[in-house]
Formats: sequence, C-alpha cells, structure tokens
Amino acid sequence: MSFQSLNQFIERLEEKGQLVRVTQKVNPELEITEITDRVSKQSDGGKALLFENTGTRFPVLMNAMGSEKRMELALGVNNLDDIGKELERLFVDFSSPKNSIIEKLKMLPKLSGIASWMPKLVKGKGKCQEIIHHDPDLSILPVLKCWPEDGGPFVTLPMVITKDPVTEIRNVGMYRMQIFEKNLTGMHWHKHKVGARHFAEYKRLGRKMPVAVALGGDPAYTYSATAPVPDNIDEYILAGFLRKKSVELVKCITQDIEVPKDADIIIEGYIDPEEEFIWEGPFGDHTGFYSLADWYPMFHVTCITHRKDAVYPATIVGVPPMEDAWIGKATERIFLAPIKMAILPEVIDYDLPFAGVAHNIAIVKINKAYPGQALKVMNALWGAGQMMFNKILIVVDQNVDIHQYHQLIEIVIDNINPSADFHFMQGPLDILDHSSSKMAFGSKMGIDATTKFDEELAGVIENNDNESLNIEAIKDEFVEIVDANLFLATKFGVLILSVKKKDKTHIENLVKKLFQSEEFKHIKMCVLVDDVVDVSDWNLILWIASGNIDPKRDSIILSKQNNTHSCIFIDATRKRKGKDNFKRDWPNIVSSSLHTIKMVDEKWNKYNIGEFIPSPSLKYQKMLYSGGAIAGE
Repeated sequence: MSFQSLNQFIERLEEKGQLVRVTQKVNPELEITEITDRVSKQSDGGKALLFENTGTRFPVLMNAMGSEKRMELALGVNNLDDIGKELERLFVDFSSPKNSIIEKLKMLPKLSGIASWMPKLVKGKGKCQEIIHHDPDLSILPVLKCWPEDGGPFVTLPMVITKDPVTEIRNVGMYRMQIFEKNLTGMHWHKHKVGARHFAEYKRLGRKMPVAVALGGDPAYTYSATAPVPDNIDEYILAGFLRKKSVELVKCITQDIEVPKDADIIIEGYIDPEEEFIWEGPFGDHTGFYSLADWYPMFHVTCITHRKDAVYPATIVGVPPMEDAWIGKATERIFLAPIKMAILPEVIDYDLPFAGVAHNIAIVKINKAYPGQALKVMNALWGAGQMMFNKILIVVDQNVDIHQYHQLIEIVIDNINPSADFHFMQGPLDILDHSSSKMAFGSKMGIDATTKFDEELAGVIENNDNESLNIEAIKDEFVEIVDANLFLATKFGVLILSVKKKDKTHIENLVKKLFQSEEFKHIKMCVLVDDVVDVSDWNLILWIASGNIDPKRDSIILSKQNNTHSCIFIDATRKRKGKDNFKRDWPNIVSSSLHTIKMVDEKWNKYNIGEFIPSPSLKYQKMLYSGGAIAGE
C-alpha cells in the first residue's frame, strides 16, 4: 500500500486505533520528548502521538513507526517477514534457468512490475511545494530539543538527499541536523556514510554540494532512508518496491536536486566544502548515551517549501527501546533474505536484540555442516555492509529459537567453553561507540555457541550446577561487591556483579581471586558493572554491558589446569581517564531532568493520553554523573 501524504498515513493509524491526538499545548523543547519516551517504552510500543498544538502552524507526529503493528501498516504488509520472502522469490525467479521461450515470456509481467517501481521525475511543482519560503527561517518548524544536554534543537527524521557529482547516483540518508541559525544547520554524517563520501567528491572537485532534506510523505520513504541499502543503489528504488509504486520526484526550487513530490516539507540548501566545519552536539543518541560534540559540515538553507496541510515528523532516540528499535526490527526481517542469498546461504535467521541498539549484539542461527563454520559466518558478516559495526556476534545451531532470549542464553552457556569458543578480532566500529580506546576502531567478539564437531572440542564442557551458589559468602569475602544477580547465576551459570571499582587493576585482581573461589566452579561467564547499576534488570545489564565494552580489552578468560573449567570475566564498568587510563571522554546516559519529569507528571491528565505512565528516566537518575553530557570522574 502506498500513501499519498503523511496525513493519509495518520488517518490509517487512527482507523486502526494506533494514534492519540494531543490537543493540549506542548513545548517542542524537552516536553514532547518526555511524553513520547513514556509512551514508546510500553511493551507494545504504545501509540503514535500527534501533537496538534506546538506553537507553530505544524502538528508534530511522534512514535509513528514505534511498534511492529505500525511498521507493518507503514510498509503495507501483514507481517514484516513477507517483504523478505518476496525479495527471495524475486531472486529465485530471476536467477533460475529459463529453458523455454514460454518460461522466458512468463517473466515479462514481473519485469514490467519492477520497472513500475523505479523513481521517476515529473514536470511541474509537487504538493511539497504548495507554499514556498524564499527567505527561509527554520524557526517556523517545531524542531525538537530532545534531551537536557543536547547542543540545541535537532531535526531528527530528515531524509537527506545528495548525488555523487561524477556518477549522479542519488543517495538518501538519515543524518541528524542541529539548528544554529534561521538558515544554518549542521550535517552530522559519519565518515562511513555515503553522504560523507559524496561530500569528499565535491571537495575534490572544488564545487559546492547541493543538498535537499525531505520530511514526511509516505513512511516508506522515511524507512528507506534508514535501510542498509548497498552503495550506489538509490533508496527510492527500495521505497518503490515497498509501496509497489514509483517515487515521483520534482525539481527543487533553488538547488539542482530532486525530491518526492508528495513529501510534507522540503529544506533546500548547499554545503560548501571549502568552509570550516561547525562544532555540533552533544546529542542524546540511539546508543542511550550522549554522542559528544565534534566538528561537522555546515548546511546553508536556501529555501523551505511545504504542503498546505504539512505535518512535521520527528523521532527521539535514547535508552532502548524506542521507535528506532522497531525500525531496526523491520530491517532485520527485510534484509535476512539478501544475507542468505548473496552472502551466507547457511544462515537461517538472525536477531538484533533491542538492548543491543542495532549494532552491539547480533544472534545468528545457521545450518551447521562442518567444523569452523561458525567462524566463517562471523568473518563474513563482519565484512558485510553495516554489519561491520557489530561488536558481539553469537552463532547458534538450526534448532535454537533465537527470539526467545531466556531459552537462548541457557543453550549458549551450555554449548560454550569460554577458553575455546570466544573469538576476537579488530575492525571498524560505529562512530557513536563510546567504549573503544580509539574512535570508530576497536575489537569484536564472536561467540561460537554451536554444537561442536570433534575437531572443534577443546576440553569438557560442564553443565551448570549452581543451586548451592552462596552469593552472600562472596560478598562477605569481597567487600567491593555491592550486589549480584542470583537468578542468572543459578539458572544459567552467568553471574552479574555490581562493584565499587577503584581502578583497572582492581578489576583484574578481583576476578583472579573470584575464579579461585569454590563458589565459581560452575560459573562460565561473569559480568561486572558499576555499583549504581541494578543487577536485577536483565535488559539494562545487556544494554550497559554491550555498550560499555571493547570486547578484547575488557575480557579476561581464566582456565583451570587441563581446561576442566574456564570462565570469561567481562569488565562492563565505565572507563575513566584518571583511574582507568582511558584517553577519551566518557558520555553520560540520556535522561530527562527531574524538572521536566515533574512538569509532565503534573500535566499528564491534560494530555488525555490515558493511564498515568511514570518516567523511564527515573531509573537512570542514580546512574548519572556530574559533568553534563560528559560523565565526570
């Protein structure tokens, strides 16, 4: 199904009981974020929110794709897996041998269908250009300031359209934009992104770079801008496939670039590669931590156009889960087919847990046929597109339900010998990863949790028998241990400890002593977190642990003689300059302020959203450190 406007999608959401209209006046600075955070963290993703009174002419749509149901509505399917299955069928149809003229003729309708999905340029102005502001002023838009330590207001759901100056192949990416003046923003694209590569080409040629930013329109456009489409493939081809209708484009008013004619808002402008960069950020990011300020290109706005009935779409990111988790879930289901067909036919399924913020954790199920196959899969995936950013990759057998995490962890722990089945390598990391010693470069951990062939065995894998584990005895012996998760230890052989860490050597000495303890004879994995972390919250632990580690640097594997028992200790505490010799700034967790929380509490009944929802930020207050976006010592 294709949507002709964002309003049409809003009507569809309302028809399906997936939208709440908020008529009470709300402030785009912090208030909208706090309301949306409460709603979006409900187990089912809550409802989409349309804030109709923002102090501007534009309503703000939030959390529009923040659940599996709404993602399916946005992409016009009953199940997200249907899209991947269709891709697989197309691949099989076009790659299988055609032995007769009849078989070849049968392909013509399918070829015609594919041709109808290709983006096309149309004459005249589009609906997105009904109103034109030749003297552009970004203050007309209800741009959000999301979190208290953000550097300013940010456009958070932009489709940034650029072209390669040599090939003229288009790219549509999603890069946040901090507003500095009425006609000036930053352009936060990372060095790994196609937009940054286009920028480098314009710089080499000594030319200004035309850029257009589209907001709204068919949600398939927005999703496609986030999708891991291969370089040199136009994202609007993917959008056309998803909506079964081509994306119709019109020329911008002031720039030589094309935009969707039925988008809601267009921001036109340029970037001059010869200019100095601007200091952009901080920003409460999808990792759940602030991404810290850095230098990025300046985007000069030359024109703003919009529909008469335009809606301003926005999103917030922070501690998972939020709307971006469900967008990532769509990517997981859609791109399973290309992974199987083009890279790894042995892959059956994969899962990206919400707590892993898309790139920190991936679980892959394979049809294992020979020794070393799990390692082959790890290396192939770490070399495939955006999977290069993955930090922890777990490979399991074909009979494992990878979406049932409690069952999964038991199977993983039963199948691993820590001294043999953890594999480390170096490679690129996401720019936003705060834990690596060097920016955007660090280590990766592969966990081979498959059933082993004889050639792969390295000692006996012991079953867990931890019913007699005496946590109090451990805490009495080691006073720096504040708390422990007994359930995970007794059931799975995974011990979570919160500790008052003095310095890096403190952790190293502690784990060596712990391993010699009788209580540790069946523990295979021990994760150490800071004393302010709630060890009973499994999702919190998974998020903190995967975000706070450089796997090779922060892992210690200890073995008993003859490899009768081994354990991996993972230091998931924060790393400090003074006490850990960590050279980079460590960011604070993203959280609303107590002032904003109290204000929304008091106004909650006026919003008419439903039953009161406490602020998710309350649980993070004790985990914040002085220093603002940068956590102090």
